[in-house]
Amino acid sequence: MGSAQGADRAVALSRQLAEAHEALRQRLRDAQAHPGSAQTDSRLVTHCVAFCSALSAHHQGEDAGLFAELLRVRPDLRDVVRKLTEDHQMIAGILATIAELADESVGASPRRGQLIGRELAGLAAIMESHFGYEERAISDALDNQVQETGWATAVFGFRT
Repeated sequence: MGSAQGADRAVALSRQLAEAHEALRQRLRDAQAHPGSAQTDSRLVTHCVAFCSALSAHHQGEDAGLFAELLRVRPDLRDVVRKLTEDHQMIAGILATIAELADESVGASPRRGQLIGRELAGLAAIMESHFGYEERAISDALDNQVQETGWATAVFGFRT
Protein backbone atom coordinates (compact mmCIF):
# COMPACT_ATOMS: atom_id res chain seq x y z
CA MET A 1 0.00 0.00 0.00
CA GLY A 2 1.47 3.36 -1.01
CA SER A 3 1.48 6.34 1.32
CA ALA A 4 -1.14 8.23 -0.72
CA GLN A 5 -3.43 5.22 -0.55
CA GLY A 6 -2.88 4.99 3.22
CA ALA A 7 -3.69 8.68 3.60
CA ASP A 8 -6.90 8.21 1.60
CA ARG A 9 -7.92 5.38 3.94
CA ALA A 10 -7.18 7.53 6.99
CA VAL A 11 -9.16 10.45 5.60
CA ALA A 12 -12.04 8.05 5.14
CA LEU A 13 -11.95 7.35 8.91
CA SER A 14 -12.49 11.03 9.66
CA ARG A 15 -15.31 11.13 7.13
CA GLN A 16 -16.82 7.98 8.62
CA LEU A 17 -16.80 9.58 12.06
CA ALA A 18 -18.72 12.59 10.75
CA GLU A 19 -21.15 10.27 8.95
CA ALA A 20 -21.66 8.22 12.13
CA HIS A 21 -22.42 11.40 14.04
CA GLU A 22 -24.94 12.42 11.36
CA ALA A 23 -26.61 9.00 11.59
CA LEU A 24 -26.90 9.46 15.37
CA ARG A 25 -28.39 12.92 14.88
CA GLN A 26 -31.01 11.37 12.57
CA ARG A 27 -31.82 8.67 15.11
CA LEU A 28 -32.26 11.36 17.74
CA ARG A 29 -34.62 13.29 15.45
CA ASP A 30 -36.59 10.05 14.99
CA ALA A 31 -36.78 9.62 18.77
CA GLN A 32 -38.04 13.17 19.25
CA ALA A 33 -41.62 12.23 18.41
CA HIS A 34 -44.10 14.07 20.61
CA PRO A 35 -46.27 11.39 22.18
CA GLY A 36 -49.78 12.34 23.01
CA SER A 37 -51.73 9.14 22.75
CA ALA A 38 -51.43 5.42 23.34
CA GLN A 39 -50.63 4.87 19.65
CA THR A 40 -47.39 6.85 19.89
CA ASP A 41 -46.20 5.26 23.16
CA SER A 42 -44.73 2.15 21.57
CA ARG A 43 -43.17 4.17 18.76
CA LEU A 44 -41.49 6.48 21.27
CA VAL A 45 -40.11 3.55 23.26
CA THR A 46 -38.87 1.83 20.09
CA HIS A 47 -37.10 4.96 18.82
CA CYS A 48 -35.65 5.80 22.23
CA VAL A 49 -34.30 2.28 22.73
CA ALA A 50 -32.80 2.20 19.22
CA PHE A 51 -31.22 5.63 19.65
CA CYS A 52 -29.90 4.97 23.16
CA SER A 53 -28.41 1.64 22.06
CA ALA A 54 -26.74 3.13 18.98
CA LEU A 55 -25.24 6.08 20.83
CA SER A 56 -24.04 3.87 23.69
CA ALA A 57 -22.41 1.40 21.28
CA HIS A 58 -20.71 4.24 19.41
CA HIS A 59 -19.29 5.81 22.57
CA GLN A 60 -18.20 2.46 24.02
CA GLY A 61 -16.35 1.73 20.77
CA GLU A 62 -14.62 5.08 20.92
CA ASP A 63 -13.66 4.66 24.57
CA ALA A 64 -12.40 1.08 24.22
CA GLY A 65 -10.75 1.23 20.80
CA LEU A 66 -10.46 4.49 18.92
CA PHE A 67 -9.26 6.54 21.88
CA ALA A 68 -6.69 3.93 22.91
CA GLU A 69 -5.22 3.98 19.40
CA LEU A 70 -5.42 7.77 19.33
CA LEU A 71 -3.45 8.03 22.58
CA ARG A 72 -0.91 5.53 21.33
CA VAL A 73 -0.02 7.73 18.36
CA ARG A 74 -0.87 11.13 19.87
CA PRO A 75 -0.28 11.17 23.63
CA ASP A 76 -0.48 14.96 23.43
CA LEU A 77 -4.26 14.54 22.99
CA ARG A 78 -4.65 13.07 26.49
CA ASP A 79 -6.67 16.08 27.72
CA VAL A 80 -8.91 15.94 24.65
CA VAL A 81 -9.59 12.24 25.18
CA ARG A 82 -10.25 12.82 28.88
CA LYS A 83 -12.84 15.49 28.05
CA LEU A 84 -14.48 13.27 25.44
CA THR A 85 -14.72 10.30 27.82
CA GLU A 86 -16.13 12.58 30.54
CA ASP A 87 -18.75 13.72 28.02
CA HIS A 88 -19.51 10.07 27.27
CA GLN A 89 -20.12 9.38 30.96
CA MET A 90 -22.41 12.40 31.29
CA ILE A 91 -24.31 11.41 28.14
CA ALA A 92 -24.66 7.83 29.42
CA GLY A 93 -26.41 9.21 32.51
CA ILE A 94 -28.82 11.20 30.35
CA LEU A 95 -29.45 8.13 28.17
CA ALA A 96 -30.29 6.09 31.27
CA THR A 97 -32.80 8.74 32.34
CA ILE A 98 -34.36 8.84 28.87
CA ALA A 99 -34.63 5.04 28.72
CA GLU A 100 -36.30 4.98 32.13
CA LEU A 101 -38.73 7.73 31.15
CA ALA A 102 -39.51 5.98 27.86
CA ASP A 103 -40.30 2.73 29.68
CA GLU A 104 -42.52 4.59 32.13
CA SER A 105 -44.29 6.51 29.35
CA VAL A 106 -46.32 3.58 28.03
CA GLY A 107 -49.87 4.31 29.06
CA ALA A 108 -48.85 7.44 30.98
CA SER A 109 -50.16 10.93 30.48
CA PRO A 110 -48.96 13.11 27.60
CA ARG A 111 -47.00 15.14 30.17
CA ARG A 112 -44.58 12.21 30.49
CA GLY A 113 -43.93 12.46 26.75
CA GLN A 114 -43.28 16.18 27.14
CA LEU A 115 -40.69 15.43 29.82
CA ILE A 116 -38.97 12.98 27.48
CA GLY A 117 -39.07 15.60 24.75
CA ARG A 118 -37.29 18.10 27.00
CA GLU A 119 -34.64 15.51 27.93
CA LEU A 120 -34.09 14.69 24.25
CA ALA A 121 -33.84 18.38 23.34
CA GLY A 122 -31.22 18.92 26.04
CA LEU A 123 -29.34 15.84 24.88
CA ALA A 124 -29.44 17.10 21.28
CA ALA A 125 -27.70 20.32 22.33
CA ILE A 126 -25.06 18.42 24.31
CA MET A 127 -24.49 15.97 21.46
CA GLU A 128 -24.08 18.75 18.92
CA SER A 129 -21.42 20.41 21.04
CA HIS A 130 -19.71 17.07 21.78
CA PHE A 131 -19.72 15.89 18.16
CA GLY A 132 -18.41 19.21 16.86
CA TYR A 133 -15.61 19.31 19.42
CA GLU A 134 -14.67 15.68 18.79
CA GLU A 135 -14.55 16.13 15.02
CA ARG A 136 -12.42 19.28 15.28
CA ALA A 137 -10.11 17.94 17.97
CA ILE A 138 -9.24 14.54 16.51
CA SER A 139 -9.83 14.77 12.76
CA ASP A 140 -6.20 15.66 12.03
CA ALA A 141 -5.01 12.58 13.90
CA LEU A 142 -7.62 10.43 12.17
CA ASP A 143 -6.60 11.84 8.80
CA ASN A 144 -2.87 11.40 9.30
CA GLN A 145 -1.86 9.05 12.11
CA VAL A 146 -4.51 6.72 13.54
CA GLN A 147 -4.63 3.22 12.15
CA GLU A 148 -7.77 1.12 12.11
CA THR A 149 -6.73 -1.73 14.39
CA GLY A 150 -10.17 -3.29 14.74
CA TRP A 151 -11.91 -0.46 16.58
CA ALA A 152 -13.93 0.81 13.58
CA THR A 153 -16.57 -1.90 13.74
CA ALA A 154 -17.50 -0.90 17.29
CA VAL A 155 -17.47 2.83 16.47
CA PHE A 156 -19.32 2.66 13.14
CA GLY A 157 -21.07 -0.72 13.32
CA PHE A 158 -24.33 0.57 14.82
CA ARG A 159 -25.26 1.94 11.40
CA THR A 160 -25.77 -1.53 9.95
